Amino acid sequence: MKKLQKFALSAVFGVFIGTMAIPATPVVAETPADMLVIANRIDDITTLDPAESFEFAGSDVIRNVYGRLVNFDPLNLDKGYEADLAESWTVSEDGRTITFNIREGVNFHSGNPVTAEDVEFSLRRVVTLAKTPSFILTQFGFTPENITETIVADGNTLKITTDKKYATSFVLNCLTATVGAIVDKKLVMENEKDGDLGNEWLKTNSAGSGAYKVVSWKPSESVTLQSNEDFYLGAPAMKRVIVRHIQESATQRLLLEKGDIDVARNLNPEDVAGVTGKEGISIDSELRGRLMYISLNQNHPELSKPKVVEAIKYLIDYKGMQDSFLNGQYRIHQSFLPKTYLGAIDDQPYTLDVEKAKALLKEAGVENLEVEAGVREAQERVEIAQSLQNTFAQAGIKLNITIGTGKQTLTRYRARDLDVYVGAWGPDYPDPQTNAGTFAYNPDNSEEAKATGLLAWRNAWDPGDLTAKTEAAVIEGDRDVRKKMYEDIQREFQARAPFAIMFQKDEQTGRRSNVKNLNLGGAITAVAYWPVTK
Repeated sequence: MKKLQKFALSAVFGVFIGTMAIPATPVVAETPADMLVIANRIDDITTLDPAESFEFAGSDVIRNVYGRLVNFDPLNLDKGYEADLAESWTVSEDGRTITFNIREGVNFHSGNPVTAEDVEFSLRRVVTLAKTPSFILTQFGFTPENITETIVADGNTLKITTDKKYATSFVLNCLTATVGAIVDKKLVMENEKDGDLGNEWLKTNSAGSGAYKVVSWKPSESVTLQSNEDFYLGAPAMKRVIVRHIQESATQRLLLEKGDIDVARNLNPEDVAGVTGKEGISIDSELRGRLMYISLNQNHPELSKPKVVEAIKYLIDYKGMQDSFLNGQYRIHQSFLPKTYLGAIDDQPYTLDVEKAKALLKEAGVENLEVEAGVREAQERVEIAQSLQNTFAQAGIKLNITIGTGKQTLTRYRARDLDVYVGAWGPDYPDPQTNAGTFAYNPDNSEEAKATGLLAWRNAWDPGDLTAKTEAAVIEGDRDVRKKMYEDIQREFQARAPFAIMFQKDEQTGRRSNVKNLNLGGAITAVAYWPVTK
């Protein structure tokens, strides 16, 4: 068995064993039939604890490791959320209490049964730890002080009671987020240290009931997942999933062409064109919810001036970037709700206009402005920053680019320590509040609030009446009225927010043609490995 495993890994990583013959003519290698190998940029992973993880690559892992009360069918996302660990639920007459009936016969990877007590523990744990993504639950009025009354297990049921009536779909959509993952209480508490509810242990381990369990995570190198043969939906065909951190598009392309990987997720337009039509390779294009944006720190004395904010929005070469190095991978999109979301708008009020920007800067009394932009070490983001550097310079703004890992750059951004941030944002659940509640909502802008999950807070921006308008939209029961409210919020946001939303992601994925049923989750970003076959 060990010899077979060694041979399998050699096929993936290009290691030759013993006296294995090398053919006279080049042949395409193949990864093992029951192994999925993916090249992706995963240097943004800071933790694998679902109560804390709030980055793209970490979310991919957690999606496949943990069950939730409700989830998505990865092969039919149009159905929306559906039963997962909760096989059914009912809603009280006043709309505030949802009672979930927990599915029986499901076990965690440890062999412990999934119970309502585990669900209670998991949701309470998110609120108690109060990590960055906890706002997804605490926005319903859950606090460390009231969770013993508002999140309650009773036999095989779990009741949650919100502070007021919300649209049931909104609450359920939130429970599909990373923080809705259900952890194994017994296992987690066996690894608790100093009252941390297992947080330190779960950073690098898993305690789920999903299709896969974590074998290892090597930061900025790889994540390895092993299949759960007792997964209640059936054992996955891919017994092992390896996600390798491959930074460069050209390297991903080469590995894909050689057959050393099954999937390349970060190919640039040039490399997509280079493999298009090649035997054994397919290119998938999928509209994602990810947005590319820049934000301006409102603690900066010059960047906080409205005319400067407006000027910078006219110093972005949206079309030039879309039609060149982002071609086929991003489309111009200037509102915070991605296309396909309720209330999304197509308005594009800004284009590159250097003369208009110069006039606005002059009105603001600003000249020879020099600022720092923090950028994650990812090819398209660096190229975006370089484009900004060029167009900003045409209006007299010097943009100094600081490139760092995902973790380094995010840490500074969350600490309000960057003048300008070039970043990406993806929705946490398929409801317009997922983005409205972070871009246009910030009830406490003080340093002490430490509301790092809110992009408005990270940029030290008080949205004013947009906070109240966002609060009103989330409780509106009439779908058409709610849609109009989000449209209005976005147009006001476009006009005055210190954010320039630039693009929405069209993800082009290179795939070995024998890989079937790989679904990256569309705009809701619910990546799933367990339906994949070869």
